[in-house]
Amino acid sequence: MQLVILAAGMGSRFGGLKQLEPMDEHNNFIIDYSVFDAIAAGFDKVVFIIRKANEKIFRDTIGKRIESKIKVEYVFQENDSVPDDRIPAGRTKPLGTGHAILCCRDVVDDSFMIINADDFYGKGSYATAARFIKDGCSDTVFGCVCYNAGNTLTENGKVKRGVCEVRDGNVVRIIESSLSAKDEKDILAQPLDGSAEFVTPYSTPVSMNMFILTPAIFSVLEDGFREFLSGWKDPAKDEYLLPDIISKTVADGRAVLRCVTTDEKWIGVTYPEDKPSVVGSIRAKRDAKEYPEDLWA
Repeated sequence: MQLVILAAGMGSRFGGLKQLEPMDEHNNFIIDYSVFDAIAAGFDKVVFIIRKANEKIFRDTIGKRIESKIKVEYVFQENDSVPDDRIPAGRTKPLGTGHAILCCRDVVDDSFMIINADDFYGKGSYATAARFIKDGCSDTVFGCVCYNAGNTLTENGKVKRGVCEVRDGNVVRIIESSLSAKDEKDILAQPLDGSAEFVTPYSTPVSMNMFILTPAIFSVLEDGFREFLSGWKDPAKDEYLLPDIISKTVADGRAVLRCVTTDEKWIGVTYPEDKPSVVGSIRAKRDAKEYPEDLWA
């Protein structure tokens, strides 16, 4: 089992490289806790998708701490690595999560799970995902770890989540949306495609980009990326997004996407104001002996 960590994002809302923001007095990042939980669940390889400019700091920090604990690979997501003259030379925005995963095709050779670098998913989610990989994952059966929407909000602004439509235990549609609390039991969802906003309960399952896939996805991504480059509307901003590709794969009947439920509560730093809460939550988990005082000692 392999863990793929999306860490090439620019962290625009946070205001910096939030993936490398220390969350405890030992200078561990959220990524450290994610890798720690993955190792405990039985994952044996981690792949970091980063920008080339950030390679040294990744290797000197998180890499140095974990390389004796788990096999580590680094993959670079760079726009200029795509041999296509339709990509504007001045574009700095990454080409999207679908392109990021495509960049891993030469180093990922087993069932794998994807996570965001700046999201703390909770120990239970990794254990649940590992069971699914061992018992249910295949080239035609993928997984999406689904959270209760109410467990993924921040008090400091809106968050982007994939609202999942689930039938018979399968995710049949993902509506990428901006979520915020409407009241104590409902959430206001604004779809990112510009369609009408809607209200949904806190219990609604949402995707946090915690997808469980096999290398079979790479051929799908390659075909879709060619279509993306041929049909995009704004070459400076459009992104090739993994949830869209997975949704299309499901709609076309090429695979099913199981809803792998978790009761864990998300912790993350979408905004700078989120950091004190994250630090406090991690401190509480360490006090409760969920994690050792010094993570990698």
